[in-house]
Amino acid sequence: MKLPQIKIGKLIPRFPIIQGGMALRVSTAPLVAAVAEAGGIGVLGATGMAPDELRVEIRKARDLTSGIIGVNIMFAIRNFAQMVRTALEEKIDIVFTGAGFSRDVFGWGKECGIPVVSIVSSGKLAAIAEKYGAAAVVAEGVEAGGHLGTNRSLFDILPEIRAKVKIPVIAAGGIIDGFGVAKALKMGADGVQMATRFVLSKECAVAKAFKEMYLKARAEDVVVVESPVGLPGRALRNEFVEKLQQGSQPNPEKCRNCLKVCSHKYCIMDALENSRTGQVDEGLVFCGQNVYQIKDILPVKDIFKRIVAEVESVE
Repeated sequence: MKLPQIKIGKLIPRFPIIQGGMALRVSTAPLVAAVAEAGGIGVLGATGMAPDELRVEIRKARDLTSGIIGVNIMFAIRNFAQMVRTALEEKIDIVFTGAGFSRDVFGWGKECGIPVVSIVSSGKLAAIAEKYGAAAVVAEGVEAGGHLGTNRSLFDILPEIRAKVKIPVIAAGGIIDGFGVAKALKMGADGVQMATRFVLSKECAVAKAFKEMYLKARAEDVVVVESPVGLPGRALRNEFVEKLQQGSQPNPEKCRNCLKVCSHKYCIMDALENSRTGQVDEGLVFCGQNVYQIKDILPVKDIFKRIVAEVESVE
């Protein structure tokens, strides 16, 4: 089986592989640029950054690659509009958005000639996104890492979403190798989004302790926890998660007022930042359901070579 081309707006990457935009500085310029250079679409995780920091990361990525770079911005954050405008001003190639639904973002993208892609988990929402002007949709199943918009499997929702829209459909959630890519393509996806696999890359800038948790993970270590955002989140079991499950996690001492809606049970931004910087027992280590199947750290270019070879080995 050969990897097909995908066209999103006017963008045609060499491979139909999008690196998922992981928030709180997990997806930063070095990783994003490496994915773009390898022929995919590299995506900055903008949530948790200030607008000026996002500008710097976009410019860094531009300096490192002439490939396609995008940005992922959660609708749930209070400064969503400002962050989208910042990315558009910097002439980002593509905008991905999820964790809620914005109608306005499609108009903003159209004004600048920049495609906007919605992350959805149902055929109904996919159809709404297409109606408002989405250039494509990411069909994200329960196997995904981070915040989850459904309790249904990717391979359950994928045919439903494919049947509802004419725009490209990008499969996401639990895909960690070329065999998963091939399965998604055979079920009607035009491309795939992968995040967890790219955390275990040389170019991903998270702390060594974060990557080691991924490498040592067992299937039973992958759990779903409550997030103050109002959505469940998939993470690895650690001391922080055990406190959450026991109801003993203290309320945050201060609030940044960063989310439109927040339960204030704990600070999601602090929890994710702690993990990224290596304080893995004091924060959330978000991951996809199949993280335990990944057993090596590779350069991004080698990850792409392996994925392509695996896809091509499938009849």
